[in-house]
Amino acid sequence: MYAITIPEPGGPEALVWAEVPDPEAGEGEVVVEVAAGAVNRADLLQRQGHYPPPPGAPVYPGLECSGRIAEVGEGVTGWSVGDEVCALLAGGGYAQRVAVPAGQLLPVPDGVGVVEAAALPEVTATVWSNVFMVANLRPGETLLVHGGASGIGTMAVQLAKAVGARVAVTAGGPQKLERCRELGADILIDYREQDFVAALKDATDGAGADVILDIMGAKYLSRNIDALALSGRLAVIGMQGGSKAELDLGKLLAKRAAVTATSLRGRPRGEKAAIIAAVREHVWPLVADGKVRPVVHASVPMENAAEAHRALDAGDHVGKILLTV
Repeated sequence: MYAITIPEPGGPEALVWAEVPDPEAGEGEVVVEVAAGAVNRADLLQRQGHYPPPPGAPVYPGLECSGRIAEVGEGVTGWSVGDEVCALLAGGGYAQRVAVPAGQLLPVPDGVGVVEAAALPEVTATVWSNVFMVANLRPGETLLVHGGASGIGTMAVQLAKAVGARVAVTAGGPQKLERCRELGADILIDYREQDFVAALKDATDGAGADVILDIMGAKYLSRNIDALALSGRLAVIGMQGGSKAELDLGKLLAKRAAVTATSLRGRPRGEKAAIIAAVREHVWPLVADGKVRPVVHASVPMENAAEAHRALDAGDHVGKILLTV
């Protein structure tokens, strides 16, 4: 088979479409013949040599894919050769085939094509696990999503609205904010022109956000605490703005607030399986009903993955960029 390899860390040109050994289905695994993968910011970090795959994971980038089951390993029940699926991966999605633990498989939802389904596993697992399982967003509460036009952001907006929350987003520029509004966002904040803390307070009569989903990390930490409501919960899932910052515990105590930080890729299979089971139970019916949809900015042939990386790095996209086989 062919896969995107990274002989040496570097820029997008470091991605090489090369012939590699076929994967085999181990115990509890299936092999998926990939129809499409999706590009995530973690892939850019891996390409640069900053985010190696966890032990035992394929060395090729790619944290999600869709396709059809080509082989079923020992001990796997409930799945058969030919089933259309999408999957959460620890790596290996930039390939024609990939071995996947059965607990990380999802059926392609009703009303979604097999290629388009590649846009769903990583964002739904990330948003559901952080916003709902950890931060416990409830109907009537306010969620602030940083990077509302990103793949994560577009899914967070839709899921929060589907469960009856009020949604605020930050994004750069009117076009991205308009797309967020179309997806259901109530409060639109252009971070290039506005202070998001002041804008959010104005829109919520001074209350702030009950939950904040943050991709920036250190750069936004202090202001995120300022933006939290009483008993608010800050869920940090990225470090685009750095990894080290001072935290004023006095402010945190006064607000009776909580800060959590999680990553998905390195979690044990059992934890990932539990998250995927929750996604299948709670999110898949919303997708099937059309209340939540994958947002795809562009599809690029997988052998041209460098082009997709450049597009993600440029930051002009809304939603996901797919790699098709």
